[in-house]
Amino acid sequence: MKEAQKLYQLQLRRIFPVIIVLISLSLIGTIYVQYSWLETMLMDKQEEFKWKVIRGIDEAGKQMADQKGTLPSLKAYRTKPGFNWPSEQFQMELMKPPTIAQKFTEFEVAERLHKAFSNQGLGNLKFEFSITSNVSLLSFELRSRNFTPDTSKNLVLFYAFQQPSGSDLENLVPEEVMTVVVPDIRRLVLKQMRWMIIGSVFFTLIIITAFYVTVYALLRQKKLSEIKNDFINNMTHEFKTPLATISLAVDALRNDKVVQDRQKMDYFSGIIKEENKRMNKHVETILQAAVMDRQEIQLNKQPLHVHSLIEDIVDNYALQLDEKNGGAELSLNASEDLVEGDPVHFRNLISNLIDNAVKYSKDNLLLKISTNSTGKNLTIRVEDNGIGMSKETVRRIFEKFYRAHTGNIHNVKGFGLGLSYVKTIVDAHQGRIKVESTLGKGSVFTLEIPLLHEKVTA
Repeated sequence: MKEAQKLYQLQLRRIFPVIIVLISLSLIGTIYVQYSWLETMLMDKQEEFKWKVIRGIDEAGKQMADQKGTLPSLKAYRTKPGFNWPSEQFQMELMKPPTIAQKFTEFEVAERLHKAFSNQGLGNLKFEFSITSNVSLLSFELRSRNFTPDTSKNLVLFYAFQQPSGSDLENLVPEEVMTVVVPDIRRLVLKQMRWMIIGSVFFTLIIITAFYVTVYALLRQKKLSEIKNDFINNMTHEFKTPLATISLAVDALRNDKVVQDRQKMDYFSGIIKEENKRMNKHVETILQAAVMDRQEIQLNKQPLHVHSLIEDIVDNYALQLDEKNGGAELSLNASEDLVEGDPVHFRNLISNLIDNAVKYSKDNLLLKISTNSTGKNLTIRVEDNGIGMSKETVRRIFEKFYRAHTGNIHNVKGFGLGLSYVKTIVDAHQGRIKVESTLGKGSVFTLEIPLLHEKVTA
């Protein structure tokens, strides 16, 4: 049996790292593929977006170029500095065909660009523009209010207004260039892709979660396997010792000299009875663990005076304390000690804490039990000067089947169920428990149990 367990543990240790590595590589590969796919899609979307903007600019530019044959409004010239009416400069300008910047206002250009972009599916596109022309006397420029030709993050496109070759206006109209700036094109494209990105991130998180759950389940299975083996070993040892003692006592009772000696008969029969009680206690502990696993603890709650219960339990541990050359100090200072609890389980709760202090201690044990009451809770403090616990042990002390390392103390027995049972019963009574411990100096268990004020009677 032990050889099979060792072989299983060895196989588990070997295969576990392989599974972790394979799952990790799969996860990394999946995330890399997702990232590469999004990067490629982002580049394609940016290129597609750019071509839509170019087609929109081309459409608006052609519409405005077709309307250059008509005269501009006088308002367009009056806004220029140095143009006074009547003046020779003004008359010369009137003889020339109008430019786009002279013929259209800022609003009219923006309106045509908006319409052209809407035809390309970019109805809400924000942009800035400018139209520049080199006239014989000066440069004329029409620009939107916030126009800035920044190319660091923005998409900057140019459109040249040109007259058809061979037309009457081919050499008369000055060259004009329209510059359109679309701010932060990458952010705009990412906004369009937001549902794809959210979906990709969501499913990636699902994969990561599945990876975590798988690894956690494997670690849990490994831990449970180790706990099961330790439990079987402990249980075998705990039952083997009393059975061997009972067997020796029975053999002794068959001896003729023992049969004729009444005192020896009583002694060996007493041993059999005590070992039988110990085995029954072990069986009860295992059954309690099974009940806790199924969460079938049913409490028969009734008013309990905790002070009298503690005094009674401490009296029962008088012999164990004497064996440790120790004693108990009671400071039951709580003004109220009435709680609503199950008499059996609450007694077992306190007994397990005291038994734990006795087990994990050396000689000259000093057990201090004190109580205090607040407005709502009764606080029970169980302190000892035993061997104490490490931080790792404190963190895991309430885990089922966990047993603290006892150093040089080799006579500590049990299944590691006592404090797990304590935690379960405290929770079932809507209470809280915490532990503080220093290795080599002792431990302190503090319980808080709700008081039963409405039933405080004589």
